[in-house]
Amino acid sequence: MLSFASDYTEGAHEKILQRFVETNLEQLPGYGSDHYCDEAKEKIKKTIEMPEADVWFLTGGTQTNEIVVDTMLAKYEGVISAVTGHISAHEAGAVEFNGHEVLTVPGYEGKLKAQDVRNYVRNFYADENHDHMVFPGMVYISYPTEYGTIYSKNELEEIYDVCKEYNMTLFVDGARLGYGLMCKECDITIKELARLCDVFYIGGTKVGALCGEAVVFTSNNTPKHFLTSVKQHGALLAKGRLLGIQFDTLFTDNLYFEISQNAIDRAEELRAALAEKNYKFAVDSPTNQIFVVVDNDKLKKLQESVSVGFWEKYDDNNTVIRFATSWATTKEQIETVKGII
Repeated sequence: MLSFASDYTEGAHEKILQRFVETNLEQLPGYGSDHYCDEAKEKIKKTIEMPEADVWFLTGGTQTNEIVVDTMLAKYEGVISAVTGHISAHEAGAVEFNGHEVLTVPGYEGKLKAQDVRNYVRNFYADENHDHMVFPGMVYISYPTEYGTIYSKNELEEIYDVCKEYNMTLFVDGARLGYGLMCKECDITIKELARLCDVFYIGGTKVGALCGEAVVFTSNNTPKHFLTSVKQHGALLAKGRLLGIQFDTLFTDNLYFEISQNAIDRAEELRAALAEKNYKFAVDSPTNQIFVVVDNDKLKKLQESVSVGFWEKYDDNNTVIRFATSWATTKEQIETVKGII
């Protein structure tokens, strides 16, 4: 059974596993205070050319999203997100569980528009009763989005301008950051991205790591006692070395970006094969996630050999499914699935 259900179905890149073996018996201090974490942080700061940045390693995407939101907002503030945003649609209410409302605006193939954010905030402050309401204190976007789409540099600049105008934090969820940065439509570098937000994270779980995300606070804005908050939220590893070693490896010799490119190359091959066989694309996604409309009977046949992700019901007879390539997808796997679709 081939799996294109998600981009975290494989374990970890072999170079990471080798580093685990090589360092396994080293006795190191805990909770991210080891030298591997320090070295990984320096490599990330060098990559984004931001020595003043503050980097932290957390266990997973959901934990990262809810901790960043919770620690950077006052108790009376909420976070603006596209209605299709990950924190709104697919995180089991983790943000709300911590006492912050997700304030939704329309989504356009996963993206939100700066003008919708501006209108939301304007209308909020124009309401004479806004002191009785949840204040908008942050804007959340993901790069790429839930639909595999990406923001242009100009779109990011416009959103960040609104955030600065209303003194809101811009938080970029980078669970699939490598796949966004390496796609052909991307017109921004990781260095530029770091300067167009207040906090973002570099996804490891979906991009070659066994687990873990690297949170980057860009402007001396790390929440007070952040380590303590991370521990309260259950996202602090005693063996923090496991995260440091992984990101140290990923940010050595450009590995993170090379393996991200593999996912994009394989996705382009699969996308071309689907187009050749006249599949209808539900979303024009340039990254590693491919959304197609499939007849329900054909889907049942397909699922006998290939695991894909259910996305949404298209109509009574058709379903939108997702193919997701990853850092580990091979040409041979693409050739096999070509013969099945």
